[in-house]
Amino acid sequence: MAGRGSRLRPHTLTIPKPLIPIAGKPIVQRLVEDIVKVCAEDVEEIAFIIGDFGKETEENLKAIAEGLGAKGSIYYQDEPLGTAHAIMCAKPSLSGNMVVAFADTLFRADFTLNSDSDGVIWTKKVEDPSAFGVIKKNEEGVITDFVEKPQEFVSDEAIIGIYYFKDGDFLRDELQYLLDNNIRDKGEFQLTNALENMKNKGSRFTSGTVNEWMDCGNKDVTVETNGKILEFVEQDEKLVSDKATIENSEIIAPCYIAEGVVIKDSKIGPKVSIGKNTRVENSTIDNTIIQNDSEVVNAQLTNSMIGNKAVFNGKFSSVSIGDYSRME
Repeated sequence: MAGRGSRLRPHTLTIPKPLIPIAGKPIVQRLVEDIVKVCAEDVEEIAFIIGDFGKETEENLKAIAEGLGAKGSIYYQDEPLGTAHAIMCAKPSLSGNMVVAFADTLFRADFTLNSDSDGVIWTKKVEDPSAFGVIKKNEEGVITDFVEKPQEFVSDEAIIGIYYFKDGDFLRDELQYLLDNNIRDKGEFQLTNALENMKNKGSRFTSGTVNEWMDCGNKDVTVETNGKILEFVEQDEKLVSDKATIENSEIIAPCYIAEGVVIKDSKIGPKVSIGKNTRVENSTIDNTIIQNDSEVVNAQLTNSMIGNKAVFNGKFSSVSIGDYSRME
């Protein structure tokens, strides 16, 4: 998660994309919670590979790990040299049973991890596989090929960026081989090259298919993902805080409303998330994310994102304004 998330600016100018809240929780927190459920066993350590995001972000990440009963470790990737290079930044943690995940997507799956396999690669069928790494499988369901961003059709099963490895030490050695020998694909060190080498040396990889694969790459898809997650979790999570004040207003579920929120004379929902201590008045809002300590008045909003400590007063219909912004 070392990238700055330029496609999601201005919201990523102050915090990294994986800490953007989705239904009240940071993207990366929801991701690791889902992975822990799929693993169906205790997770000892969660290592985060980041850029220079500051000590507060690092402490927040460690707290996410500790909340799941795991040790939190921080590693740094200083330049974007590809997926294989990124993983190797956490070299001291690459050992034993392990999961590798890229923290810009969320998923839903109804299976538990089969630890009898040498490895599991999560996939989802896509319309345009040329933008992804893809796999090919034989009749037994064993992966036969890994292809990075194929320009000619070979498969529509895209690798979503979540992987299980039974032998993390083997993965580490193959990644190190790529770096030592400067083996690059499309100018970068690719994880798919290491997977191909491991397969050729006898590893049997299978695929795990997810039911939903949700992107958080830009404003539109992040708002869409927020809505989907609200629908998924509304039966299991308390989404409307008892410490919120709601006066003369209608809340159409599913919505996340944090503590300290004040809503007056408004219609909110469906698929709206409102962060702590935000005030909304005389507004109609749906399919929107509003973060902490903001003020929204006289708004007619849909498909929008509003950052922290922002002020919005007006009759715009679709906006994306970052932290500390003012529209009055």
